[in-house]
Amino acid sequence: MSLAEGVRLGSAEAPSRVLFGPHETNLGRGRVISDRHVAYYRARAAGGAGVIVTETASVHASDWPYERAPLAAECAPGWAAVAEACRPHGAIVLAGLGHAGSQGSSAFSQQALWAPSRVPDVVSRELPMEVGQDQIDALVAGFAAAASSAVRAGLHGVELEAGQFSLLRQFLSGLTNQRSDAYGEDRGRLLREVLVAVREAAGGAVVGLRLSCDELAPWAGITPEQATGIARAVADRIDYLVVVRGSAMATSATRPDLHTEPGFNIDLCRQIREAVRTGEHPPQVVLQGSVVDPGQAQWVLDDGIADLVEMTRAQIAEPQLVELVRSGRPEQVRPCVLCNQKCRVRDNRNPIVSCIGEPFSGHEGTEEAGAPAPSRDVLVVGGGPAGMEAARVLALNGHSVEIVERGDELGGSLLLAAKVGGRARLQRLADWLEAEVRRLGVRVTLGAEADLTSRDVVIATGSVPGLRAYEDFGGTIVDVTEVLAHDRLPDGPVVVFDPIGDAVGVGVAELLAERGRETAIVTQDQVVGTQLALTGDLADANGRLQRAGVRLEKRSLLREVHPGHVVLEDVFTAQRRDAPCAVVVHCGHRLPNPEPAGALRAGDCVAPRTIHEAILEGRRAAHRITALEGAR
Repeated sequence: MSLAEGVRLGSAEAPSRVLFGPHETNLGRGRVISDRHVAYYRARAAGGAGVIVTETASVHASDWPYERAPLAAECAPGWAAVAEACRPHGAIVLAGLGHAGSQGSSAFSQQALWAPSRVPDVVSRELPMEVGQDQIDALVAGFAAAASSAVRAGLHGVELEAGQFSLLRQFLSGLTNQRSDAYGEDRGRLLREVLVAVREAAGGAVVGLRLSCDELAPWAGITPEQATGIARAVADRIDYLVVVRGSAMATSATRPDLHTEPGFNIDLCRQIREAVRTGEHPPQVVLQGSVVDPGQAQWVLDDGIADLVEMTRAQIAEPQLVELVRSGRPEQVRPCVLCNQKCRVRDNRNPIVSCIGEPFSGHEGTEEAGAPAPSRDVLVVGGGPAGMEAARVLALNGHSVEIVERGDELGGSLLLAAKVGGRARLQRLADWLEAEVRRLGVRVTLGAEADLTSRDVVIATGSVPGLRAYEDFGGTIVDVTEVLAHDRLPDGPVVVFDPIGDAVGVGVAELLAERGRETAIVTQDQVVGTQLALTGDLADANGRLQRAGVRLEKRSLLREVHPGHVVLEDVFTAQRRDAPCAVVVHCGHRLPNPEPAGALRAGDCVAPRTIHEAILEGRRAAHRITALEGAR
């Protein structure tokens, strides 16, 4: 069976075996499915997605897990609009339905969180209320009413959430269900009741289930062996089953970043699929687990591991993924590098879902279109991510384009970022950008200075080292870019100075420690790598640092650098102390490269930020020249 071929789910036929799963987007207007949701899902349907599951909607008003979380009772008009937008493309569209239970938030509802037992959530530490029979009845009725509403709105059916952030999972697990009543003696009872009610309410519509089959807490949580029994018990009530892992005890497990190899749930999915295939009407089984490469997805199908493959982040990065595979152009699929930097949005900043490589994801249709401009001869100065994206988009719009790069290869800061410990997947985005500009006929000149005369010019020359807020008394200080570019450091203890707290300082410290260097990392924060909380890697990163033997100098400011030692200052007490150091690796903020001068600038030479901003500004610079804002 081919990834791009159709598959039947219950009463509906999907045009491909690729699922676009439910995920937080913050595209809502209040708690409704908005016009931005419609544009977002339409793009994936047009790109060939076989099954689209909308952002999980709370089935009861007691659940308000994040500010723009959809509420099923308010979603019918939005669901109808999504169904209408996706219908011409043939995708099965399902409503994600759930209740976050004790993993929700009381900040918006100002109500106690619901849970099977009075077990504090391990993340928020909030103590929930133990639901009684009245609340359980209301929950079951809420699932049924939401399913009925979704089907009446024109959707093909629903997917029920019993995965990581889920009250249904909390009832299934000994971690959180310590009841002594019937729902404690039989932890699967609530799930079965919900499925019976949803089946009746949805009629012959599609019913899917997302089930945590390994909570990674074998002392009390759901284990793969227990999940096998749960899956078998409900197999005849569902049309498909998405096999996931994770719980409150392992919040980074369901959607880890690029430190975890793609396909991490393959063995688990194989085990569950074998268990449910024995019934008379076995459900289709879906593999979830950072699958972003079409080749791996096809292998999963060929090997009988799953019947469909969830490729959510892959389709955030490349909405046209299935169509490119179907038309024999898989090499043109923009890679997902699994960084979680822009697609993981469940935090109090309420960011819109997006992608570092495809910054228009989540912003479909919001760029203004201008009048077409005639073909021009355009020079792009700098071959980093901003420069390559500008050249790519200019060439797509029919311009004659040349990139002039002072160095001996394209990639710029993206190549350096890929050398940071654990972040080698970023190289794939650099390779894709280069392959695209060459495929589109962009002339590339390396190792040369640019002549800015007589052409339209885009300046994308990157950044230069920034200021250093400490005194140098003759010690050795090396900028992190030099370490990554040349991989040469003097012998002796290394101090990584990290005033930013992102992946760079942490990754460089890991890299050096793994090479046998005595390494310390200095941060003013109480936790090393605080910005990694946004990508879900904070706890894992600190574990990796400690296992690697990195000394964590927390709550510390770097004040002086001397030959053989540095002076650190406690941020609370201002007490100073010496630490051994042969070389400081400076991982601080950088400044824009002012050279050469030019009005149309993009990326780090405007303000050094992330890959996302570099690519976005490169694209916008190209659109300013073409006057085709919003073109791909």
